[in-house]
Formats: sequence, C-alpha cells, structure tokens
Amino acid sequence: MGRQWGPAMRAAEQAGCVVSASRAGQPEAGSWSCSGVILSRSPGLVLCHGGIVAPFLRAGSGALTEAGAAYLPGDSCSDDLRLHVQWGSTAASPASRSERGLPGLCTPQCAGLEPGPPARPRGRPLQPPRPAELLLLLSCPAFRAHFARLFGGEAAEQWRFASAAPDDEVSEDEEEDQLRALGWFALLSLRPGQEEAAEERGPVVAVAPLGAVPKGAPLLACGSPFGAFCPDIFLNTLSRGVLSNAAGPLLLTDARCLPGTEGGGVFTARPAGALVALVAAPLCWKAREWVGLTLLCAAAPLLRAARSALGRLQTGAAALAALLPPEVGAPWGLPLRDPGPLWAAAAVLVECGTVWGSGVAMAPRLVVTCRHVAPREATRVLVRSATPKHCRQQHPGQ
Repeated sequence: MGRQWGPAMRAAEQAGCVVSASRAGQPEAGSWSCSGVILSRSPGLVLCHGGIVAPFLRAGSGALTEAGAAYLPGDSCSDDLRLHVQWGSTAASPASRSERGLPGLCTPQCAGLEPGPPARPRGRPLQPPRPAELLLLLSCPAFRAHFARLFGGEAAEQWRFASAAPDDEVSEDEEEDQLRALGWFALLSLRPGQEEAAEERGPVVAVAPLGAVPKGAPLLACGSPFGAFCPDIFLNTLSRGVLSNAAGPLLLTDARCLPGTEGGGVFTARPAGALVALVAAPLCWKAREWVGLTLLCAAAPLLRAARSALGRLQTGAAALAALLPPEVGAPWGLPLRDPGPLWAAAAVLVECGTVWGSGVAMAPRLVVTCRHVAPREATRVLVRSATPKHCRQQHPGQ
C-alpha cells in the first residue's frame, strides 16, 4: 500500500474490532454482529453500528425515528441483551494481514458465530471475546437530515440500503428496521477484566475534523466482512478508495465494502492514521442495479454528539466524555456545502423511464449524455442535480 499508509494501517488494525449481540439463554434466537472502532483501551470504549441492538429496543425500532431523538440511554434495550467485543493483538505487525486482499464490511443482521475462542488463529492472534455494556445509542442529527433529504420520502427512487440483494427475500419489517437504524451507532463500555498487557493499552485513535479531508483524497477502510463469522480470516480487512463526495457529515467512498463492515472505521493518511468516518451502509441498490459506493458518517460530529449525550447522563457516564478521542488537524479549504444552480454542479443524473445514467451540464438548459440513456423515442427525461428534489423535465433533443 505504500510507505504513506503505514501509520494508517497500524491505527486501523489497532482500533478495529468486531461486535456481536445475542439474547441471554436463547441461542435459537440467533445473533447479530457488525464491525466497530476501539476509541480507548483504558477504560475500554467501543463505537459500532447501532443496527445490531435495534432488535432489543423495548419500544421497538420506531424509537429511532421519533422527532428530536438524538440519543437513547443504554437501558432503552431489554435486559437479555448480551454484547461481546473481539479484536486482534496489537503486538503483531499489521503487514501480516494487509496482503489478504479481501474487502471489509458488515450489516446489522449477519449470520454470525456465537461468541467464543476462534479455531487456530493465524497471523495476528485474536483476543478472546470480551463482554461489554451498552452506554447509549446515538446518531448525528445532520447526517440523518441529509440522508432524509437526499434518499428518503420517494418510493420511486428504488434505493435499497440493506445488505440483501433485490431478489433476496427480506420482509418489509426487517427492511424498515434496517433503514431506521441507518445513521445510528452504539457506544459500548468493556466490562472490567484481567489487566491487559502493556502493549494492549496503546493510545486512543485520533479523529479528523469535519472537512479536513478534501474530495478525492485517498481513504483506508477497515472492517470485518460478515461480522463475527470467522474472524480468524475476516477481522480487520483493509480496503482502499477515495472520498467520492460529501454532503455535510454524509460521505461517500468507492472503497470496497461488504456486508458486516457497518460500524468499521475509515482512516486517512493525512493526518496520519486519523479516523475520518464510520461505515453507515456498505451496499446500495438503485433500481435493481448495484451501486459501488458506501455511505459513511463523519466521525467528528458523531463524537461531538456522544460527548453531549454523555454529559446529560449520570455523573459516572459524563466522566467518560473526557476520554473520547480529540480532533486532530484543521479543516481543509471551505466548509462542505451543496452545489448551487443545476449547471454549476457539472455532473448530473439523467433518468428516462427505467434507464438512468450520468450527464454533464454544459449550460442552464444543455446536458450531454450517452444516446442509450435518453433515446429519441422517449417521452420524458428527468435531469437531476445534487439532490432528488432538484429536477426538471426535458424532452429528447431539447
């Protein structure tokens, strides 16, 4: 990956982990798993995707979409929730795992294994799963607002953010629960255990401020495909890409991500090994076609929301707010903002019935695209700029 990625690889593997959730005494109920980021080792604080605990909410997943809901305390989940966190030893060299070449990602409901010691670990030895407690569920309000504006509210958009392919059988309730949990993350506290070795403590991860990474900058995603399934080979899989686009804290990357890596960390080489974002949804489908982009939630505003939520809870939890990783570096250039008029966006989306593709806006009423995207016999062509709300109808040849 080049010498410049050495610090980022080390930071990613030291911070990467896998989190599993199950019901106490009910193995037949199955388990849920996802990727996570270790924010601090002493005390142990972990941030992961909130979808794995959504099935345990006492009030149901509808509590995630209530007006003004920015966080939920840990006791919002039922008492039978059992959480475990597993990670690799930080004493081993990251080079032993960087050449595996597998993409990395996880989804809320994976076919995970029951927590337990892995069979014959290779390369980097695995720590035994550690029990954890849910401190709170939190979301970034700006991320949810941008997501609702860009992707929500129009059934005709045919967007799918679940891990399943369009032809897979996923109930409407399951799909709705996954959408409600999109943009929600869980802050966990590792239960006290045996004193860890000195090499296991390590520094907390650094966080890049919102806007510190420019569009087009290279990124390194670290996650565990298929969650808790076979962590011996899938744990902390690395994948490179770029920051493809951004709308506030809602980021896009083309880094290869698979189901199971939700909650995994995305890092940058500059600042060296800084945490940029967490994976919100790896696989997106548009009109039954796979879109090779991954939705990310910027880490900086998410941790600010965590500090605010912890400060409103009991004193013991508020003290943890000071232990969350600080932001390192300065924002790059101008703040992220939406483009202006249609022709100022340059790249636009062209839709003609069931056919869609990209186009280039050359002037206020002139768009260039491929002929098969907008054939002459078409009766209506829609040209969309940055958001689905900004569209105008044109006729072929106009």
